[in-house]
Amino acid sequence: MRFDRRLRPAWFCILSLVPLAGCGSGGNETTKKTATPDFSLAVSAADLSLTAGGGAQSVSVSATALNGFSGAIVVKATGLPSGASASPASFSLTPGTPQTVALKAASSTSSGTSTVQFTGTSGTLTHSASLALKVAGAAGASAIDVTTYHYDNARSGLNPNETQLTPQNVNSKQFGLLRVISADGVVDAQPLVLSNFTAGGNARNVLYFVTEHESVYAVDAGSGALIWHVSVLGSGETPSGDFGCGQISPEIGITSTPVIDRTAGPNGAIFVVAMSRDSSGAYHQRLHALDASTGAEMAHSPAEIQASYPGTGANSSNGNVVFDPAQYAERAGLLLLNGTLYLSWTSHCDAGPYTGWLMAYNEASLAQTSVLNLTPNGVDGSIWMAGDGLAADPGGNIFFLDANGSFGATLDAQGFPTNGNYGNGFIKVSTAGGKLAVADYFEMHNTISESDNDEDLGSGGVMLLPDLRDGSGAVHHLAVGAGKDGNIYVVNRDNMGKFNPENDNAIYQEVNGAIGGVWSKPAFFNNTVYYAAVNDALKAFPISNAKLVNPPNHRSTTSFPYPGATPTISANGTSNGIVWLVENAGPAVLHAFDAGDLHELYNSNQAGSRDLFGKGNKFIAPQVANGMVYVGTPNGVAVFGRMP
Repeated sequence: MRFDRRLRPAWFCILSLVPLAGCGSGGNETTKKTATPDFSLAVSAADLSLTAGGGAQSVSVSATALNGFSGAIVVKATGLPSGASASPASFSLTPGTPQTVALKAASSTSSGTSTVQFTGTSGTLTHSASLALKVAGAAGASAIDVTTYHYDNARSGLNPNETQLTPQNVNSKQFGLLRVISADGVVDAQPLVLSNFTAGGNARNVLYFVTEHESVYAVDAGSGALIWHVSVLGSGETPSGDFGCGQISPEIGITSTPVIDRTAGPNGAIFVVAMSRDSSGAYHQRLHALDASTGAEMAHSPAEIQASYPGTGANSSNGNVVFDPAQYAERAGLLLLNGTLYLSWTSHCDAGPYTGWLMAYNEASLAQTSVLNLTPNGVDGSIWMAGDGLAADPGGNIFFLDANGSFGATLDAQGFPTNGNYGNGFIKVSTAGGKLAVADYFEMHNTISESDNDEDLGSGGVMLLPDLRDGSGAVHHLAVGAGKDGNIYVVNRDNMGKFNPENDNAIYQEVNGAIGGVWSKPAFFNNTVYYAAVNDALKAFPISNAKLVNPPNHRSTTSFPYPGATPTISANGTSNGIVWLVENAGPAVLHAFDAGDLHELYNSNQAGSRDLFGKGNKFIAPQVANGMVYVGTPNGVAVFGRMP
């Protein structure tokens, strides 16, 4: 029996062991399948090289729609080595519209190669694209960043990564003045440094400094060559006059030490506060965020600084004290902590009306997030600290010394002033929940008489000590401060002691009459606290059993006239410690002492006129980084280093 191949019986198809023509439903028709919408993900480069501590490099991530895909895609970057970052690290992607991603490696990033995954997700669909990221070590083991006043938020004054300057080569034959970088005004703030940073198209060490004439400079830290210079004055504005106060003179522009975040924005940011006067005579205080690579104002910059706080104190209106920008200068260095900038304010000498202000700003938006007044129902109580920066501990608490002003001696059940006034105090402020609030404090038993006699604590700066163990093994969290009365106050940061009108027994340690009056701040190295008070020697107070030992074990033969000096210490780990100070009475003198026994290694008078750099600035502290010592002057920055 013959079968037509085009028409197979059903039983024949069923019994067949292989597919035959004419079998299956639909005869010659094939089953149509609908393709599922999908997408693919791609990165613009297979590999990318970064330098630890260098500038950012960019790639683009793109998606392609397949089979009519039109959904939203969320992309996340993973696999970055410690210290490296991607900006943005997470983003929404539309097919056909690439997203640029900037990758950076902090100076702490270890060299090596990692695989960075960009993973895109849309509903149940997931696809990835990979990038081989190569990180090269920073050029030179000693290349460090100095992004804030006195190196860190503890305000230790210690650079433990200096490998080029040693007690053996810091002498008048091998070390001296290399150059003075000219500027358009007084440099009262400490210069800052970014190492291996791309600015002006080249990766280099960059020195940043600011002037009272409202200028911000970026120069090559090695050669002094100008990279960029910008003025932050508004149209038709001038710097403020000095209000007849010689503390900041002859003009007031940018006084406080800025702070740098090299991870902010596309190229890093330097944040500065500037005071100015417009053509109508109105005064302004503004917070600026400048691109660290170009000097350009960043998004939301500048922000006009305004504030009010509940109270009936000086310059109050309708139940609130009001911040008058004409009455204040931002003297203490800026603090950057957990994405928030903290600013504090001082007066023009003692010219009222003024009170004590602390303010918080989001570093990305420059929006004000919290305000605290330290004397809301009184007068005075500003924050000077000789230009020291607000200090912060790992728990997010801020510490500072408040100047003479109203104090509320009537306390509530928890020991806090019922009227909220904390003039002339050692203050701890909490930042929990994004709100500034006094968490603890210490006031001397004679605080009111000291304030009345202008013998306040706030003339000096604060420093947080590293965790210390006593003889029984207990760990202590301590902070150190001193002012005009010649006593060193050591507080327990967890229980500062508050106020007792009879005595100071609740404080952790009070070292009475140990030093002269203080218009400066201390530094810390190798379990030793260093002070250089007014008309006093540089003194080294060792720590034993978690307390300062008095008398000091070493002192310099040099005495420092008013306003004393703020020490800076360079070292290679725990060795080669050098204490640097600037004597500012008359012609300025840079001094270097061996940190071990305080014998003098060098001063800038030893080589005749070769190393002289003019008149000093009242509160300036030397800054040491990568083999260089930088000192602010009335018309620029003096740069010292090893002689060629």
